[in-house]
Amino acid sequence: MKEQDFAFFKELVEAPSPSGFEQPAQRICRRAMEAVADEVRTDVMGNVIGRLTGPEGSLRVMLAGHCDEIGFMVRYIDDNGFLYFAPIGGIDAHLVPGQRVTIHGATGPVTGVVGKKPIHLVETKDRETVVKLSQQFIDIGCGSAEDAAKLVAVGDPATFAVGLERLQGDRVASRAFDDKVGAFIVCQVLKELRHLGSVPVDLYGVSTVQEEVGLRGATTSTYGVDPHVGIAIDVGFATDFPGVEKKEIGDFALGGGPIISRGANINPVLFDLLLQTAREEQIPLQFMGAPRSTGTDANVMQMSRAGVATALIQIPLRYMHSPVEVLSLADIEATIRLLVALMPRLEAAGSFIPN
Repeated sequence: MKEQDFAFFKELVEAPSPSGFEQPAQRICRRAMEAVADEVRTDVMGNVIGRLTGPEGSLRVMLAGHCDEIGFMVRYIDDNGFLYFAPIGGIDAHLVPGQRVTIHGATGPVTGVVGKKPIHLVETKDRETVVKLSQQFIDIGCGSAEDAAKLVAVGDPATFAVGLERLQGDRVASRAFDDKVGAFIVCQVLKELRHLGSVPVDLYGVSTVQEEVGLRGATTSTYGVDPHVGIAIDVGFATDFPGVEKKEIGDFALGGGPIISRGANINPVLFDLLLQTAREEQIPLQFMGAPRSTGTDANVMQMSRAGVATALIQIPLRYMHSPVEVLSLADIEATIRLLVALMPRLEAAGSFIPN
């Protein structure tokens, strides 16, 4: 990945954007889209939509990657200035005690730690018990509710206080790859197609919001765009680390290429076209069986209005919904190449009605 692109990726990943509070990340996406798109707008939900205008009457295609991440919300400040919180999205209570967090308040970011009783003071019978999130608290160093209230307020969001770091090779680790990587890919596909010149389809790239709390942004933006073809770009479960049962999920490795889903949520004509494109462009793919609806933006895209020919492309990700998600940059680049190469083939495909 080029250093300029990596810098954009890092900036986007590190921008705080818990579901419902995506504006910092969306400002970055909007800036990237405005540099290449014919039209950029933000809807009332907060979705950022960039359009590359195709020939009159051409196929409307929508790419969607959600920019929201999991996080926390302050629910109560006790008399001693400790903050009690609720999760935004799916958070494993095992992971939270002892973590550093950042509360994003009106006066600016506030550093805090999630407190944990020392093991010396925990009864032996309780040492393997998971402390419920409702019983965990954030310590920002204040001694009273009055002092804490000068910095934070009920309803303020918080995120894990970690950013993007390089591991070995092309592996990187961070919070919030789920799914800043999808929003990044959408922006990069728009940029690559603009550099190629004319666009063979009427392309809408959307950085969606509130996926982690119910696929909400994709629901409204798909209705508004009314695409013929919709492709969601998200992360998927890598299974190439200890303790994961491949028989239940599938065999997915970092660096093995994007994961293409196949099943009820996926239009079979579009699936075949993705497969053909990857083979012709020599792009590695991995395949996931998805017998029901997927828990991604693809689910609501498919069912919008009278139906949309939908596909799902996922980047293999280790340790999803943790502060240490890990992926391969090569899989991101392969996905961008695949989507760019797909666009002229979409217009030539004709009908997406299964037969």
